[in-house]
Amino acid sequence: MPERAIANLIIQRATEAVDEGDIVARALEVIRKHLGMDVAYVSEFVDDRSVFRKVDAPGLDALIKVGDSQSLDDVYCRHILAGRLPELIPDTSANAFARELPITQAIPIGAHLSVPIRLPDGTCYGMFCCLSFASDQTLNERDHRMVRAFAELAAFEIGRDVEARREEQEKRARIEAVLEGSLFDMVYQPVVDIHNMRTVGFEALCRVRAEPIRSPDQWFAEADEVQRREAFELAAIRSATSHLSALPDGAFLAVNISPATVLMPELEVALKDLPHDRIVLEITEQILIANYDAIRAALAPLRALGVRVAIDDAGAGHSSLRHIFQLEPDLIKFDMSLTRGINADPVRRAMIDALVGFAQGYHLGRPAPLEPS
Repeated sequence: MPERAIANLIIQRATEAVDEGDIVARALEVIRKHLGMDVAYVSEFVDDRSVFRKVDAPGLDALIKVGDSQSLDDVYCRHILAGRLPELIPDTSANAFARELPITQAIPIGAHLSVPIRLPDGTCYGMFCCLSFASDQTLNERDHRMVRAFAELAAFEIGRDVEARREEQEKRARIEAVLEGSLFDMVYQPVVDIHNMRTVGFEALCRVRAEPIRSPDQWFAEADEVQRREAFELAAIRSATSHLSALPDGAFLAVNISPATVLMPELEVALKDLPHDRIVLEITEQILIANYDAIRAALAPLRALGVRVAIDDAGAGHSSLRHIFQLEPDLIKFDMSLTRGINADPVRRAMIDALVGFAQGYHLGRPAPLEPS
């Protein structure tokens, strides 16, 4: 079979396993078996060490496993990159430099084939390496080129992972900066009793004072991606309630909260010194609740103190009003998709009339900062 066809066949066998798990690990297994070698691994250069990130070495865990590392001075990698050793060594005993390295005898290494893994930006991530305990004079330039092809495949996959980790670190850094600096501005939207046009409460809405400038839902979504949504929500709640004394006497303050944050013990601490009868926790219907019993249990002591519960975005989420029936809220806020045009839609009116009266948010007042006292 022609060389190109062989290489394509081997790469195909590796990439066919992409849906089964780790394509790089699968590539190591395929190339090791094809070359008849004992060990194959992908390493990453971390400071002055070669750290084994992927390893295919059946039965040799005592010799090499994922997470092990070696000094770059003791292994072949740095010497290959510096040109002191070739990438392909069919017989280490025939190469004076390789023969004198202590690791050659310690493992032992009889044949060695290793190529650099270079990421798209040109950075040398580490090495794609195969070795045998015995020499192998059949290893040739075709095998060398094949390993290079696999190293390029590994570089592509690793590059995606490295970029994903970098993006996650940047996201986490942005979220932590907002939390550490308390970079929350709150605006307050009035809730009006339309029977007497009296303002009875306010909904606190969060605006983040940080770059990049974007909508609050994007900030909260990013916090969720780095497992910091609960901390983000609690910080926003603390910021909102810190201005409670500036609101008209008796007016309630509604704060948005997700089911996961309801379960946090820090919530009770955040509300501890507040007038509980003026606090409303708005739970959105758009987030699924896996365990209503747990949510009810977490809310019970707060409700006993006077905290009220509202369901936000009712009729717009996944749960088809299940939150309303399971949590028995004190207040229900219907999604705009149900309230817009209700005067001309008897179906909408019938649906809402069957549950509770409502007020139309922006019609009565838009969110705004508090006026200085």
